[in-house]
Amino acid sequence: MKALIILLIVTGLTACLPKSQPSSDKKQILVTILPEKSFIEKIAGNDFEVTLLVPPGANPATYSLLPAQMVEISKSTLWFRMGYVGFELSTADRITAIRPELSVVDLSEGLDIISKKSLTRPDVITGHDPHTWLSATNVKIMAGRMLEELVRLNPVKKEAYTVAYQQFMNEIKAVDDSIRNILQDQQGKPFITFHPSLSYFARDYGLVQYAMEEGGKEPSPAHLASLAEIARVKNIRTIYIQSEFDQETTNAFAREIEGKVIQIWPLNPSWSENMISMARALSENP
Repeated sequence: MKALIILLIVTGLTACLPKSQPSSDKKQILVTILPEKSFIEKIAGNDFEVTLLVPPGANPATYSLLPAQMVEISKSTLWFRMGYVGFELSTADRITAIRPELSVVDLSEGLDIISKKSLTRPDVITGHDPHTWLSATNVKIMAGRMLEELVRLNPVKKEAYTVAYQQFMNEIKAVDDSIRNILQDQQGKPFITFHPSLSYFARDYGLVQYAMEEGGKEPSPAHLASLAEIARVKNIRTIYIQSEFDQETTNAFAREIEGKVIQIWPLNPSWSENMISMARALSENP
């Protein structure tokens, strides 16, 4: 019954589209976040219509589908899902109900996933860190999966896609080399984020991340007091935060430790430049 209701909604929305709207012969692909779209374009250029499910500025952990997006989903052939993004976990069933024949590729498969552990029971796993694209090692594996699927959808372009993929591999290596050079004297350096989005980045480059959030929830006074003491002992004076999170609490905490706040955008579509920019920020700020 639920699937039937969704189908009727999609049919109604489709009927409301202007009849003069031109249709594209390109196959449509769904992606959850902006960097995925960039990765596809690195390999296949503009050969596919890529639909972004979580729009810029929205929180991938809490975003909900808009009715208009159902029309795009109903016309799509493939969905590259990240794997553990909150939006995907809460919405995957709706998406596949709208388009039952949709091929779904989980880009987290084959990755060394960081587990989230209970604050009171460290032996209990409560979830998995979804920010896998902030690791050059992970992106290499994801790009390989993407290449396979894009060639499957458009086999006549296999040679061109393979050449572009190899160029992307070279770019990823160059980014990784640059970051290692920037952070070569920063092994073990601690830093604080509001939301723990840089876990994979920290693991790759030997940094130590502390987060203001507690298990995805607003920080308690006790946790902030503990974190302030860590900042004092380890001389941490910078807090990194994304625009969609609690600026007021972060600014107040920065004042408490006599530090500053720096905005980061993990979902920046300019992946290579963004990775290097974050490395420089982490290197240059205490």
